[in-house]
Amino acid sequence: MAGHYVAGPAPIRTAGAAGIAGGGSARNSGQAAGRVAAQATRGVGGFLKPFRRVGGIVWLEVFFLLPVLVFAPKLWQMRADWASGPDHRTFVASAIVVVVFLYLGTTSFWRAHRRSAGR
Repeated sequence: MAGHYVAGPAPIRTAGAAGIAGGGSARNSGQAAGRVAAQATRGVGGFLKPFRRVGGIVWLEVFFLLPVLVFAPKLWQMRADWASGPDHRTFVASAIVVVVFLYLGTTSFWRAHRRSAGR
């Protein structure tokens, strides 16, 4: 470090004969950068592969149960108006949404279990 100050600043290289990437041109440096980017992408993809699998399983388990959690309280509040009343259509629509998504949620748990078991 002390010798660095005595010697002065390092000479600036240009992209000429003794330039970037061992005497190559801008094209060679662009290709080298492309290879580095491809290798980095492949490395990140390899790192995220287990997380993709777990994320897919969690997605199957959770996604379809969220509408059930949203619509079930509304359905419970309107249970007295199921036969008639001003909110009959809202009750029926909420009931349909809850039943459909409850079915999809339970079957997704079943599929996720089969997927995680490796069958």
